[in-house]
Amino acid sequence: MTRARLATAAGALALVAGGIGFGIARLGNTASSPTQQAQTNQRKILYWYDPMIPAEHHDGPGLSSMGMKTIPRYADDGTGANAMPGVTIDAGSMQRLGARIVSAERGTLANAVTVTGSIEFDERTLAVIQARSAGFVQRVYARAPGDVVSAGAPLADLLVPEWAGAQAEYEAVRRTGDASLTRAARQRMTLLGMTGSTGGRTTIRTPIGGVIKTLSVRQGMTLAQGQTLAEVNGLGTVWLNAAVPEAGAGTLRVGTPVTATLAAFPGETFAGRITAILPQAQAETRTLTVRIELANRGGRLRPGMFASVALGQDSRDRLLVPSEAVIRTGRRTLVMLAGPGGRFRPAEVRTGTEGGGKTEILAGLAEGEKVVASGQFLIDSEASLAGLEARPIGDEAKPQPKQPSAATGQVYETVGRVETLDASSITLSHEPVPAIGWPAMTMSFRVANPALLRGYKKGDRVRFGFDQPSEGPTLRRIMQERSR
Repeated sequence: MTRARLATAAGALALVAGGIGFGIARLGNTASSPTQQAQTNQRKILYWYDPMIPAEHHDGPGLSSMGMKTIPRYADDGTGANAMPGVTIDAGSMQRLGARIVSAERGTLANAVTVTGSIEFDERTLAVIQARSAGFVQRVYARAPGDVVSAGAPLADLLVPEWAGAQAEYEAVRRTGDASLTRAARQRMTLLGMTGSTGGRTTIRTPIGGVIKTLSVRQGMTLAQGQTLAEVNGLGTVWLNAAVPEAGAGTLRVGTPVTATLAAFPGETFAGRITAILPQAQAETRTLTVRIELANRGGRLRPGMFASVALGQDSRDRLLVPSEAVIRTGRRTLVMLAGPGGRFRPAEVRTGTEGGGKTEILAGLAEGEKVVASGQFLIDSEASLAGLEARPIGDEAKPQPKQPSAATGQVYETVGRVETLDASSITLSHEPVPAIGWPAMTMSFRVANPALLRGYKKGDRVRFGFDQPSEGPTLRRIMQERSR
């Protein structure tokens, strides 16, 4: 009886188990049908992988050995007849990578380099004062090295015996009435540096105004012919010698306008122009010295002062991409091109100046082409895994004809005061020029037509227009500004 009951219970359990199994199987078949249909309609997935370690393959979605989500690799990547060569990354993966796509655009790099420098004397305005004849120092004036003197300031009174003899000879010959001998005696006096009847005495004066650098004359001393008595350096202009890293010096040109600020004059800007790039580099600092000429109104700029200099403020049009988009491998420089359909391909480029988060592209890209600005290293690793060759320089799309720019040859206008002028240049203290971001400052302008300056003088208030060719800011028009 007991055995019969056990048999009946076992049969019931088997029947229930069979029913449950049938239900699970039925449910499984029902749930898998849409998935199978989706697999039929979707692209075929070869494997799943982590872009950070593309050599690691997985059979399905999940996490890689680094704990990152895997993404699919499709069988039809790059097989389209018209597809751009490259690898395909879907939009969701691009979002997870934090990739950002931008276009190569034309623009300018302003204030590409900021360096430091110091004020020095303008050695081109150095005057050397020498004795024309041997003699004695009878008197010296209260002068010392470092004194600032005006042009014609006396330094010393000299007694020149040879002058007294030459003058006596001239007077004696003149009394004879012999014209030829008289001319010869007068010529001898001229060669000795005499300007007339001096009695053998003369006063040595400074030929220019400036600072006395050296003074070698003392009362009672004997002088030899040609002996140097003093050196005077002019202060109308000064040099600002700036140390520029050799890596960035190749883009600098003589004539490029620059601006400088000094700790001694906070909030004030001084404008100048590069006059020379010295030929020898400093081996210890790997820098080149750039010489900048500054106007020194009132002698405020003193040698030895420290200055901060903004270089490279030219308005040259360049093709630019974000600096973070550039991949430097050591052997070559690449960017990651972004094509239609989420396809990407590396392209070799040649770069130029860098500044303000932008890098100049000299070759390898055309205006308007799109590049990956962030996350490109992971895409590049995928391209390397696929054995994809980088597009060589020269295969880029041909640039479209450039439309005339309103800024090309544009004349900017402002108001200023004439500080100095000559036949080829004019220095003006002018108001701001908002169109090109210039503050109020004093700077020099080239004058292509000297006739423009006819009738103007220092102190005139004028309205003027200028443009910025490669030679530097150039005055194009000028007129008297009416009183306000």
